[in-house]
Amino acid sequence: MTASSATHQRIRVWDWPTRIAHWTLVTLFALCWWSAESDHMRWHRIAGYGVLAVVWFRVAWGFCGGQTARFSHFVRGPAATLRYLRSLVRPRAEDAPSPIGHNPLGALSILVMLALLLTQTTLGLFAVNVDGVGSGPLARWVSFDTGRRAAHLHSANFELLLVMIAVHLSAIGFYRFARREHLLPAMIHGFKQRASPGETPFFVPWWRAALLAAGICLSVALLLNIR
Repeated sequence: MTASSATHQRIRVWDWPTRIAHWTLVTLFALCWWSAESDHMRWHRIAGYGVLAVVWFRVAWGFCGGQTARFSHFVRGPAATLRYLRSLVRPRAEDAPSPIGHNPLGALSILVMLALLLTQTTLGLFAVNVDGVGSGPLARWVSFDTGRRAAHLHSANFELLLVMIAVHLSAIGFYRFARREHLLPAMIHGFKQRASPGETPFFVPWWRAALLAAGICLSVALLLNIR
């Protein structure tokens, strides 16, 4: 064992609610995409409701979850983000510490992605198909023209989501090959290798996530049944 490898330690960086929310969004978004392309609108709506619930959960978890899940931990101002961006063009030393959790650019990606997903699902609730059939559950609360506008924006916002997904995947590849950071495995098992001792993030009890998820599912169900 070399001296450098001996100092590496495996630390937990992602709690299971954050990881489950991430991969559930990936699965539900793929289902939304497939169902829209194949005209399975019932499945499209169900998957869309799921996306809405998970986005609400992730936003709430950003305030009451574990340290690395909290917005206060990873969202940084413009100056810190620019400093981090400049550091990416410099060779990284093997023992240089990497951010625990999301880096400043990853934070921007998370915020934009959550905003786009929230916009997408909200527009879908009010969207009206051209024939008025298969519209969103809240379409009856808006005029036909407003519902059609929501449908067009729903489609346009989807294209923005595809762009963000492409950027996200490109960033994973960049960190993997240019910076030698393995981001994807950590979001599966929750651990990272750290080259030197440092901060150990805190986590919260599992029941907090369970109660939050139950409350959000109930809220979405009530929303969809507004008369």
